[in-house]
Amino acid sequence: MDYQASTPTNCDRELIHIPGQIQSHGFIIVVNSDYIIGYYSANIIGFIKGIHTNIIGHHISYIAGLISKKDEEDFITPLLNLGKAQNTFYQTNPYIINIDNAPFNLIISTTGNNYLIEFEPATSDNKIDVQKMIGLSISQMLSDKTIEFLLQYAAKQVKQVINYDRVMIYRFAEDGHGEVVAEAKNDSLDPWLGLHYPASDIPKQAKELYKINLTRIISDVHTVPSKIITEATNSLPLDLTYSQLRAVSPIHVQYLINMGVASSFSISLLCKNELWGLIACHNYTPRFIDFQSRESSKLIGQVLSSALEFMQHQEKDELHSRYKENARVLTQYLLRANSISESLTKEVINIMDITDATGAVLIYEKEICRLGNTPDDEQLAALKKWVKENIKAQLFHTAGLVEIYPAAAEFKAIASGLLLFVISKELDEYIMWFKPEILKTIKWAGNPDKPMEGMKDGIINLSPRHSFAAWSQNVSGTSKAWGMAEIAAVIMLKEEVLHAINVKASAIRLLNEKLNFAYEELDTFGYTISHDLKNPITAIKGYTELLSMNTSINKDVLKIINRIGERANKMDAMVNDVLKYTHLNKSDIKYNKIDIETIVKDIIKDLDLESYKQEIEISLGDLPPLYGDRVMITQVFSNLLSNAVKYSGHSRPALIHVSGSVVGNKINYTVTDNGLGIAPENMKSIFELFNRMDNTRHIEGSGVGLAIVKRIVEKHNGQIWAESQLGIGTTLYMSFNNQMPLTPIT
Repeated sequence: MDYQASTPTNCDRELIHIPGQIQSHGFIIVVNSDYIIGYYSANIIGFIKGIHTNIIGHHISYIAGLISKKDEEDFITPLLNLGKAQNTFYQTNPYIINIDNAPFNLIISTTGNNYLIEFEPATSDNKIDVQKMIGLSISQMLSDKTIEFLLQYAAKQVKQVINYDRVMIYRFAEDGHGEVVAEAKNDSLDPWLGLHYPASDIPKQAKELYKINLTRIISDVHTVPSKIITEATNSLPLDLTYSQLRAVSPIHVQYLINMGVASSFSISLLCKNELWGLIACHNYTPRFIDFQSRESSKLIGQVLSSALEFMQHQEKDELHSRYKENARVLTQYLLRANSISESLTKEVINIMDITDATGAVLIYEKEICRLGNTPDDEQLAALKKWVKENIKAQLFHTAGLVEIYPAAAEFKAIASGLLLFVISKELDEYIMWFKPEILKTIKWAGNPDKPMEGMKDGIINLSPRHSFAAWSQNVSGTSKAWGMAEIAAVIMLKEEVLHAINVKASAIRLLNEKLNFAYEELDTFGYTISHDLKNPITAIKGYTELLSMNTSINKDVLKIINRIGERANKMDAMVNDVLKYTHLNKSDIKYNKIDIETIVKDIIKDLDLESYKQEIEISLGDLPPLYGDRVMITQVFSNLLSNAVKYSGHSRPALIHVSGSVVGNKINYTVTDNGLGIAPENMKSIFELFNRMDNTRHIEGSGVGLAIVKRIVEKHNGQIWAESQLGIGTTLYMSFNNQMPLTPIT
């Protein structure tokens, strides 16, 4: 039966390795392991005279006898035996024979469990001695060290060797599309250098075959391919992956016809076993190159591939060495400095020196350190938020930030490329590198977005585009790509930064443990001393009271005894305050909803303002309720109101105002007086234990009250601060969270 591959409906799914037919300038025979014919091309009748119309089931010796015209001479079987024994047909390919006095190359390859025997003409249209030219071409190609020169010279040399009308070197980009990066052509042809071609022009499965078959010839796009014949019961398609004569995809044939190309020849260029590009040769009339010449041409591709791989590796290695060395220097900075931020941004070598970026940002410990050109604060805050919500990887890079983050269009001129290292997403800590936008115009060979057009025969519903007129596309919002050397250097730095942070965290944790231990010891010591002081103070007070009751003591001595008693009372008050302060550190908060207005009014009643000699006016504003410990919060307002009254004694009248407000998720309170005020140089120390201002020495006090207030506020996860003007008055501010915490704060 005739075998014809099923017609695809999509270029990327077309089964081009099993086309069911071959190019008609040669013929094929396929035999099994016993050398029995299972497939052959229908055009064999035109090459071998006297052959049966159906040779399925015949031994290969039958064909050999027809070719040699001697039934007893089987020259094919020994070739098969030799290749089978050596597991390769490299030594026997090609085997030159004559068919009707015309030289043919016999080429054998393996296809599955079968052997594919191909016969194609051994003479080329090319009159140049390819093998002689190859050595000279290779030596001249490698005479320069730049990739650009190498590619352009290679194109010229290949054209000189095989004499096609146009020879191009075609490079594949990461996204699969191709660009003509070198060209040698006849003077009458328009240049294609710099033109780009969509990835769909060479689909994935074609690229895979280019990696296997390093040369590929299409001798005449206008000839009708020859079908492959097999027996009716055989439904297995013939795999022609390694075939020299494999037929061309109808879509690709039409593509070449639309370009005006009659024949083509390609040489694969591989780098690290991946398809880097092609040496693509076009002729506008039919051309054929024999197998030996193609094999010789393959050497050019292999040498060029090796040269490209070496030069690209050398370029990358130089960059990698430079960036790696700079990363190593940064590592040394991290090891010997206390500040991670300063190590990465303030030294001679900084984070800018491990990439080709034009700007970098370090966001660490709630500080932002900028280097070079970077987005502004608002743009950076929005970018950081987007990163936190969308980027899962610890290391991320893109050369087209605008495409995935449209808001980046505002700053694409300085940050179209982003390389990101996430230090801690929870703490919003990052290192970001930026590359600017590179505006460029890409010239496509036709509109790359133009859809495929249907073919008239109705069998294939996709066809290549017809127009190859240059079509320009302006590309914006993209930067120069991040290279492997840059990424490798950032990965190296990432590990060192994380190590330095862990070391620093361990040191801080150890220090905190020591501080907590010392704090506990000091706390216990203070409590013990304060408690033990109460006994002698009580004794002193008792003795002074007994002495004052003695009527025989003269007035001067009695006056001294009373003063001792007063000082003992003051010392007793100070000890009580210290005990209260230390007790706070051991107390847990019992959260409840507190009516602040009621508490403040009760405190004002207890103050007994009528007993004071001066006029005192206390006014109240809104006092919203608060979640907290009632006893502790009462102590806060009691201390603040007592201080306000005490330090406003000189004012006539003394004016005190207490108010509160709810702002978002915060509750704020203020206590304002028109008292003595605080000097600017003393503002930083007003909440310290035993601290008293110079202008309050004449007023009774222990210097512990505001320290107690601050400790209570902080235990409620709040904040307290003051504003004051000497001789005018003071305002104390407190701010608390407007909700009951899920867990108690201790």
